[in-house]
Amino acid sequence: MAETSPPKAAPGSTAVVVSGTTVLAPSGDLDLLTAPTLSARLDDLTNGPSPDVVLDLRAVSFIDCAGIAVLCRARNRVRARCGRLRLVTDSAHFLRILRHVRLDGVFDLLPGLPPTADGGTLVREATRG
Repeated sequence: MAETSPPKAAPGSTAVVVSGTTVLAPSGDLDLLTAPTLSARLDDLTNGPSPDVVLDLRAVSFIDCAGIAVLCRARNRVRARCGRLRLVTDSAHFLRILRHVRLDGVFDLLPGLPPTADGGTLVREATRG
């Protein structure tokens, strides 16, 4: 009998809103199997006017072209609605991927969660995996 690997968990979909900024923190793999879940969640979060979204990618362990496509689509939706999308990452590997696909200057990249308008710090809510 052949061994099968467990199914991959979809990225977390819990978001927290602080001072008008929505923070979404997916975890695990962001690939062909899980990208549609994150894409649908980002569609919901970027549906209104002037969305302000922080996507905390520090718990994402793997990203492929499907995951990159989700990020590009979210960026385009946010820009079309005069909003802002920021990606939080401390992964040299992810930054190298962005450089290789010539997207390193396209996203607003942060090493950690940004401060809020009132000087506090955005919080990262635990996500469901």
